[in-house]
Amino acid sequence: MKNYQLRRLSDQPILTTSDVLPSVEGFTVLGAFNPAACLVGDEVILLLRVAEAPASKEGVISIPLIDEQDGALSLVVKHFDEPTVPYDPRVISLGGKVYLTSLSHLRIARSRDGIHFTIDEKPFLFPERMDESYGVEDARITFLDNKYWITYTAVSEHGPGVGLAVTTDFKTVERVGMILPPPNKDVALFPQKINNKYMLLHRPMVSDIGKPSIWLAESEDGVHWGNHRFLFGGRGLADNPFAWEGGKIGAGPEPILTDDGWLLCYHGADPTHSYSLALALLDKNDPATILDRSEAPMLTPELSWEREGFFPNVVFSNGWIQWPDGRIWVYYGAADSGVGVAELTRTN
Repeated sequence: MKNYQLRRLSDQPILTTSDVLPSVEGFTVLGAFNPAACLVGDEVILLLRVAEAPASKEGVISIPLIDEQDGALSLVVKHFDEPTVPYDPRVISLGGKVYLTSLSHLRIARSRDGIHFTIDEKPFLFPERMDESYGVEDARITFLDNKYWITYTAVSEHGPGVGLAVTTDFKTVERVGMILPPPNKDVALFPQKINNKYMLLHRPMVSDIGKPSIWLAESEDGVHWGNHRFLFGGRGLADNPFAWEGGKIGAGPEPILTDDGWLLCYHGADPTHSYSLALALLDKNDPATILDRSEAPMLTPELSWEREGFFPNVVFSNGWIQWPDGRIWVYYGAADSGVGVAELTRTN
């Protein structure tokens, strides 16, 4: 992929955590990041992941989640004594169970120029099922069959699975349900059928054997998926040039069809959990065939707001748009705290 380059359009974030109002009284927005993206007419739509949590008192940690109360599902806050040892700012084990320290939802941001956004005050998709009880995260948007398909990570105590919702206007939304069970995430739908089949990329999680890698699946109806095939994994070890993707990799936004094939943006993480962005090219008729792949990352966390934040040293994209004139803009989350934008161009 030496004939592509990814260039930041701004050395400052275009959206920050402070730009977003909390959706729940008494909560604080901890991060606004990792947006899905699409063009609807002449308007750019971002679906931001907004992570919120209630304020905690000294010595107490407060965990927000969806739980059953009096036979109905509702938002609750559980309180625990704060651990005396250091812990991951995102995930914590308390009372024999693993929790997330915040609850994420999806929030719409709208723009005419792709740079200056107005952010809705209310969530577009808020967790409301038990398989979403720990939050809905990191959406992708694909326009397919005259509607916008939104895949997202649905998190619960059973792990991260993949939910699907659809909309035609980004005013109302219909949940289809969970299409891939835990543990799985990073699902990107292809924007057209290939050989009369719906196709998607996904990232099954692994335990003792293997590393998280990108897989391919197909479907007759876009809901029930099979013929799962390994596509590619990280090539890196700590002591070689591919260490930047040696920890894990996953698919980014929906693939874009070019004259050369399906262009895929993906992220790679090194063993220290520093995230970078890269590209791959798949055959247009058989996306299981890899034609090309980045030898080096296209974008790495270099600026202060990409290196410092809720989870440091991260550039992570699950949204891009292609303007009518062919320009491709890549929206990316930075350090789980803000959003940047870069332009993808061909160098020859």
